[in-house]
Amino acid sequence: MHCSLVIVLALAVLHGAAAKDLRSVSEPKIPGACTSLTGSGKDDTAAIQKALSSCSKGKSVRLASGTFLSGPLTIPSGVSLWVDSGATLKAVTDPKKFDEGKNTCGTLDNGGSGCKAFITINGATGTGIYGKGTIDGQGGQTMTGKGETWWKLAADAKDKNKKQNAPRLIQIDNSKDITLYLITLKNSPNFHVVSKSTNGFTAWGVTINTPGTARNTDGIDPMGSQNITIAHCNIATGDDNVAIKAGNAPTRHVSILNNKFGVGHGMSIGSEVNDGVSDVTVSSLTLEGTTNGLRIKSDKSRGGLVTGVTYTNVCMHNVKNPIVLDTQYSNAGGSHIPVFKGITFNNIRVLTAGTFTFDGISDSSPVEATLNNVHIKSGSKWTTSHAKISGKYSQDASGNSC
Repeated sequence: MHCSLVIVLALAVLHGAAAKDLRSVSEPKIPGACTSLTGSGKDDTAAIQKALSSCSKGKSVRLASGTFLSGPLTIPSGVSLWVDSGATLKAVTDPKKFDEGKNTCGTLDNGGSGCKAFITINGATGTGIYGKGTIDGQGGQTMTGKGETWWKLAADAKDKNKKQNAPRLIQIDNSKDITLYLITLKNSPNFHVVSKSTNGFTAWGVTINTPGTARNTDGIDPMGSQNITIAHCNIATGDDNVAIKAGNAPTRHVSILNNKFGVGHGMSIGSEVNDGVSDVTVSSLTLEGTTNGLRIKSDKSRGGLVTGVTYTNVCMHNVKNPIVLDTQYSNAGGSHIPVFKGITFNNIRVLTAGTFTFDGISDSSPVEATLNNVHIKSGSKWTTSHAKISGKYSQDASGNSC
């Protein structure tokens, strides 16, 4: 199938695919500004926070131009942050500014929760971050008072089997109808965007651009949330491009439409799925150079039911593991058995050889998947264990790009 035909088919199914998010989602509009600020190139935390705190609901604080340096910011309910095309908002590099009070931010421990996020949205309704400007977490810059970068700290954590205390870029908690629109996010010290316990979250036209070597820098992670749309985004990062998680509550009604993923660990569900993931559609996705393509991962310590997941019109190139359904992501024990069923792959094209893995827990609890019009590159490796697969695949994919 030619790429042009894939695009036509993709457009034809968007209306039906979008029904997974129960909201009617259309392209957002930037709210009008209550005030406009110009960056000083110095620490503008107080000025930005004062403007946000005094802005009226339904309006936005516009960062009009220049470079703004800031410590942690909180966006109130109903208020938005507008980073315009000539503006860059940079996180300061001092861990003390982000510390939660135990003087652990910028260090290793067994918890990893010692830092505030750069931008926090908590208990809010109708809040957003808009604009064609850039938010830069400066994860590759040396921390003030330390001899290493945030990303080097993350690498140290892996080597020492510890957890790094590093700030997330944007943390959304217990909120409703939150929007990210057109913004460029880069160089987060930790995850870029987390939407936790939130009903209604839209990321539209967002660019995430962070090196593939930056550990634990997930792109967008919906956690225990529902009614999620991630559309027209371009995501390249050092961990999962998108990771849908359900360690704290169920995640359901998710639409991931018309996106492009570069370097990263792919379109993931898991590994925390204790409370269940369901009603997910991924449509019109291109993956170029990701480690994994379409991946569902968990283990006995954090497993649950993942069902009602449909991937449609997906093209992959230079992807090492194009499809991975892995119920034994780690050797951790427990009674939270991963159950993956009702997983459907429609119109999938994989243009370079890779490894396809379908790995269930047991014959009595297999992973269950359906294949429709799946075309992969000849020479690929196909491994199954405790798997029930309906449909067939063909090793006849051709072409050098999506």
